[in-house]
Amino acid sequence: MESTRVLLLCMLGAALFCFAFCHNGDGPENCCFQFYPRRVKKDLISSYYSTDSRCAKSGVILVTQKSRNICADPNLSWVIGIMKMVDERTF
Repeated sequence: MESTRVLLLCMLGAALFCFAFCHNGDGPENCCFQFYPRRVKKDLISSYYSTDSRCAKSGVILVTQKSRNICADPNLSWVIGIMKMVDERTF
């Protein structure tokens, strides 16, 4: 009976160690899993940045004046226009 308890305790400890060890990795922080489906007004965007190259989808995160983040497809013409406008504004 005592050996069963020790075995269960060891298995629980190993499971907790594995859980803590596996969730302590370095991965991308901001990825886009879905893109915003509608156009965004250029006047609302203050900045943008690209998602990490390790993300499954490459995307652009548009930052609004109220500090909201919007994931957008970087291949769409309106997104390219917003990025160009923000780049020109920062010069």
